[in-house]
Amino acid sequence: MKLYNKIKWVLGILMVFILILATNLIDRNNFIRVKDSVVTIYEDRLIASDLVFKIFKSVNKKEVALKLLDSSFFHQKNQAVNDDIHNLISRFELTKLTPEEHIIFKNLKSNFETLKSVERNFIASNFTDKSNQEDIITNINKNLDDLSTIQLNEGNKQMSIGKQAVSSVELFTQIEICLLIILAIIIQIIVMYKPN
Repeated sequence: MKLYNKIKWVLGILMVFILILATNLIDRNNFIRVKDSVVTIYEDRLIASDLVFKIFKSVNKKEVALKLLDSSFFHQKNQAVNDDIHNLISRFELTKLTPEEHIIFKNLKSNFETLKSVERNFIASNFTDKSNQEDIITNINKNLDDLSTIQLNEGNKQMSIGKQAVSSVELFTQIEICLLIILAIIIQIIVMYKPN
């Protein structure tokens, strides 16, 4: 095989190799975006949404006990409910928070601490001093509602990111096929071409 033929073959193979390498790197990046999107939706949105719901249920127990002036709840179950809420808040804190979510979450923690303090006063007053307890619970429920809305919005954003990445993969796959066909034709022309 002459040097000229060897160069043609090396160039042809090199072109295919570079094309395949480039498209694989692009595909890899898009697959990473899809994976990250799915992981974020699960870990930072679905789990967070579940935690918000569980906190809401626990706060609802407190609200019902307050409305009914259920002294047995405050003496026997309130501390366990507070511990549950505290554990759920701690778990929520481990999720990835957006800046807006961080502010609302900080307000939620502050309102919860205020509620515990007011409840202690309520128990000490023999269940007569409700001072602001209902308002604080309303604020906590508003915080939880806002956090729930953020979970939905952020989940939608992550789904959009995943869909865009999948669309990019499909587009680049079609481009790869076209380029491989064109390269195959070019390589055939280079290999078959014989200069005079």
